[in-house]
Amino acid sequence: MPTSTTTLFRHLSAEALGTALLLAIVIGSGVMAERLSGGNVAVALLANTAATVGGLYVLIEVFGPVSGAHFNPAVSAVMAWRGELPATRLLPCVLAQLVGAVAGAWLAHGMFDLPVLQWSTKVRSGTGQRLAEAVATAGLLLVILRAGPGKAPSLVAAYIGSAYWFTASTSFANPAAAFGRMWSDTFAGIAPASVPGFIVAQCAGAVLGVWLDRLLGHPAPTPSPGPLNGSPRP
Repeated sequence: MPTSTTTLFRHLSAEALGTALLLAIVIGSGVMAERLSGGNVAVALLANTAATVGGLYVLIEVFGPVSGAHFNPAVSAVMAWRGELPATRLLPCVLAQLVGAVAGAWLAHGMFDLPVLQWSTKVRSGTGQRLAEAVATAGLLLVILRAGPGKAPSLVAAYIGSAYWFTASTSFANPAAAFGRMWSDTFAGIAPASVPGFIVAQCAGAVLGVWLDRLLGHPAPTPSPGPLNGSPRP
């Protein structure tokens, strides 16, 4: 029987590794898409979207039984508030996600022979972009909270894929993703000055998503261990 220390280590390792791979997928596919699209931004975004949807689905399936596959401080905070993630794990979990996000950006740079250390110069500012992030994050939390047993991986991946296109911000919906992507001056990057506004909007969106779930109401079944549930497998 694993000890509590072993379980915590596995949980944090899964969140760090999963977030790193998610950022490597988002940034790496953006680099590849930009190189192959011949300057066609729509084609590059489509390729970036497809890679993210497929990668996110796989990552949730792989890491879900270990940590819940949050890869997102906003999701972890909501799960802790709901009592589905031990409160004592929230801060270590968020730190693991942030470290993983930066590591994933650096991994993507290394795979494409880019300078590992860099800052994004892509400004993403304005009321529309911040509103888009609030909407994207609210929708993400609503999908997670209302997904039936075993449906979260496909529903979350599909929602993020669609939100790439219906939001002005291309749907970061994740404070860790915003933090990691500011370390990459590539197609998927975001300038450091734009990150605080995104994170505030994402936190507001997470609160809105929880409120909408409660407003709609439904006879929720007892959560079982699995992807995006806060109760990982021992």
